[in-house]
Amino acid sequence: MIVRDEARSLARCLRSAAAHVDELLVIDTGSTDATPEIAAAHGARVERFPWCDDFAAARNHALARTDAPWRLVLDADEWIIEGGACLRELARPDAAPFVGQLTILEAADDPQAQPLPPLHVSRFLPRGLRFAGRIHEQIVHALPLRRLPLVLGHDGYQPAQRARKSERNERLLHRALNETPDSAYLHYQLGRELEIDGRHGAAAEAYGRACALLAWPPPHADDAAALQRRHAWLHDLVVRRLFCLKRARHFDAAWVEAQAQAGYWRHSPDFHFALGDLLLDHALAEPSRAAELLPRIEASWLRCLEIGETPDLEGAIAGRGSRLAAHNLAVFHELLGNAPRAAQFRALEQGSAAGAATD
Repeated sequence: MIVRDEARSLARCLRSAAAHVDELLVIDTGSTDATPEIAAAHGARVERFPWCDDFAAARNHALARTDAPWRLVLDADEWIIEGGACLRELARPDAAPFVGQLTILEAADDPQAQPLPPLHVSRFLPRGLRFAGRIHEQIVHALPLRRLPLVLGHDGYQPAQRARKSERNERLLHRALNETPDSAYLHYQLGRELEIDGRHGAAAEAYGRACALLAWPPPHADDAAALQRRHAWLHDLVVRRLFCLKRARHFDAAWVEAQAQAGYWRHSPDFHFALGDLLLDHALAEPSRAAELLPRIEASWLRCLEIGETPDLEGAIAGRGSRLAAHNLAVFHELLGNAPRAAQFRALEQGSAAGAATD
């Protein structure tokens, strides 16, 4: 771990991990609170590294300070929810090298806010790998990827925590973009920072720049498939851009863009869910166009149900292929006064929710 002023959450993280690892290594980058003392009290080996505005440099220093054949990389505002027992089995001495992806679930703060999708991050690493990137650093490797049953909670985006890190993250992103202005990934990450901060117009611009640098959407389906394989976050980028264009009230531009891309996202309930939301807000903003837009709204959410759940898509939000789409369709028909049709979707919503709770 690399940490700085994480007294609020560090003990929770260390307690969740201690039973599943042989050593806890905490690299402090300049804390002014009790972070080092908390780490030591929970059995961690604590070392210092002077902060240099470079997350990869700090991560790589941490990796270099252990000879362990396998490393689990955590942040202090994360904690293991489930699946920790898999680590010892995976880290057998004879195990072939691979990179393990963990699932990170964001703790809910505002139930009315746009839900944050699960993240799948490469954090279970064999010895010898290194990170690259001043911020939103990524592991550099050509090893097989494996999705692990290890699930983390994360509460770093809640308002009290967000305010502390927002300025730093945006500053580092702009610095990184000055160094590599043609990085689509950094523009995508800048868009995420701006979106979480509520600056949807600016976020849409950053996402648009990322799309342009990727030459997305491409003219040929084969090119689209290759881009989707190469950049797993492309799906999340496209869905987030639609959402931000909607929030910025750029309805017509968003519709034109969605039409150009719809053929590439036939397998994404998230894309069609965001499209339905976009068209609904457009209809509410311009009631004179409601007759034109209402059939498209219904068709978008029906398409979500046809596709079903797609948990392997990066940025997919659980329920958009089932209960959330059914809920929207139920409300849609209730507002239109079509009680029998609304009741059908209410039953589907309740059945989907019951199934999700059982799973």
